[in-house]
Amino acid sequence: MSFVLTLAFIVLMLLAVPVGHGMVIAAAVAVLWDGTLPLMIVAQQLFQQTQSFPMLALPFFMLAGSLMMGGRLGKELLSFASEFMKRFTGGELSTTVVASAVFGGVSGSAVANSSALGPVLIPWQKKCGYPAGLCAANMATSSVLDILIPPSIPMILYSLISGVSVADLFLAGVLPGLLMAGSFVFLCWWISRRRGYKNTGSTIGKRELLRLALKSLPALVMPVWILIFLRFGVATPTEVAVLAVVYSILLSVLLYKDLNWARFKEAMVEAGMATGIVMLVIMGSAACGWLLTFDEVPARFVAWVSATIQNPWLILMAMNVVLLIVGMPLDLPPALLLFGPIFVPLGASLGLDPVQLGVIMVLNLGIGIYTPPVGTTLFISTSIAKCTLDETTRELWPFFFAAVLLLLAVTYIPALTLY
Repeated sequence: MSFVLTLAFIVLMLLAVPVGHGMVIAAAVAVLWDGTLPLMIVAQQLFQQTQSFPMLALPFFMLAGSLMMGGRLGKELLSFASEFMKRFTGGELSTTVVASAVFGGVSGSAVANSSALGPVLIPWQKKCGYPAGLCAANMATSSVLDILIPPSIPMILYSLISGVSVADLFLAGVLPGLLMAGSFVFLCWWISRRRGYKNTGSTIGKRELLRLALKSLPALVMPVWILIFLRFGVATPTEVAVLAVVYSILLSVLLYKDLNWARFKEAMVEAGMATGIVMLVIMGSAACGWLLTFDEVPARFVAWVSATIQNPWLILMAMNVVLLIVGMPLDLPPALLLFGPIFVPLGASLGLDPVQLGVIMVLNLGIGIYTPPVGTTLFISTSIAKCTLDETTRELWPFFFAAVLLLLAVTYIPALTLY
């Protein structure tokens, strides 16, 4: 049954069927092929996965991100990041990294980040003299910061699979996210200095920069109070997500005074559509995951790996290689939901902390978001930059290797995530 499930899913992916629909259809085909289980089991698993209170955090965090980034607050954050970074070599290019790190504390979605920041930053950077391919590569890779810096939608999905605390996962992603941001800023500086790119335009004074910082402060403190509330048990993840929405509305109404019915409706529709896409993937993966578990695939996989590879370091390396390969054709949420139930017991057999494993999987599959042939942020950024995929890919490699080095560090140095 597992073989039929896998084969049907691969065929559907080759036929360009949407991932969520593909998983549901593949599960139904596998059940019909087996003949011993009722087809109703697929429908039951689809429904059962939606009956989770913590899953309500997903739409509320998405709504909070849409409300905060769709108005004046998003513009103030972008202005602060650009004016601050313009003071350094390659500063216009580094603005993408800093803005992605800041936006990561609000949106929690790499695709949302590249879609929101790309149309603003990439044309500006091209006018400053940076190649379109470099601008697109920088945008595509920096967007991954959003899934490491809390709140993170993939971290919430992994929590549903593993039962690990969302607070622990959010906290574990902070240092790797900051390290990745620092390495990307260094690459922007190094590339700009090596190629002789000069800063363009004048910088504002310190007083004006401080004014922009104060205007951006309400958004900058959001991930801080989210971590504090979760870490000290003030509220559950779902309650924190609701508080984030209330916080966003109050800021937009009382401080920035830019929230009207039209923008609120637009944010609701945007969050609803994004939630619907993610929920369909979650429901489909639940049906596939149940069938794989029923067929004892995770247990047999753990036994096979343990018998084949004795060295835990090599097992971790093999896990990373598998995820890097899987992340190329498969998007992050379905890959995380499909391989999480298999890798969690394997990690437990190695004595690997599930929190560390969560960061490893999210970071690893995040690299797949901008890796050819099916890189979501890669295609979005290339389209915005109006360049070829080949131009973007050529400029992508320094950022890719920096991310892989960080992945290896997170894999073999537990202190980076379990501090």
